[in-house]
Amino acid sequence: MKIKSGFWVALTASLLLSACSTSVERLDAQEQIDLSGAWNDTDSQLVAREMVEDALSRPWISKFVNAKGKEPVVIVGRIKNLSHEHINTNTFIANIERELINSGEVQFVASANARQEIRDERADQDLNATESTRKEMGQEFGADYMMQGQINTIVDLDGTTQVRFYQVNLELISIQDNRKVWIGEKKIKKLIKNSKIRQ
Repeated sequence: MKIKSGFWVALTASLLLSACSTSVERLDAQEQIDLSGAWNDTDSQLVAREMVEDALSRPWISKFVNAKGKEPVVIVGRIKNLSHEHINTNTFIANIERELINSGEVQFVASANARQEIRDERADQDLNATESTRKEMGQEFGADYMMQGQINTIVDLDGTTQVRFYQVNLELISIQDNRKVWIGEKKIKKLIKNSKIRQ
């Protein structure tokens, strides 16, 4: 009797565990999936690609190359999230940086945090590395332009239907004289229907 009872307890536990198990399916990283309607990786990549393409198609870059005889040096500064939802702006910045670097149209310098880490390494080399392998201070490329911007949202909600409107504004600013040489804007509008919709 005890054996049968133990069998049924083990079987029940096994069934409960299998019912609660996690299922994982690997997907193509390029596949567009929109589950909640919130800002996602597809939005980040799409906006970064389109805005960089627009920025590099404008007159500022050819004027710079003609005047200086070289590609401009660019850095991406702060992108503010002024939306109603959590958006990982570091991922968006990384997407912008990748598009700029891979374009071959500009030179690119590291972010402020990365530069400080590299400066610390150069300072360490100054004390500890051999003269033939030591990297000197004061040899950095100074950026000509900084890209900054913000992400805004407007949400229109009626019952179980919601429209989310995203507007991304970016600016390219001359570091020497604070001139804005390019202003870009990208809009995304999503219609979301869900019985459990959240604001």
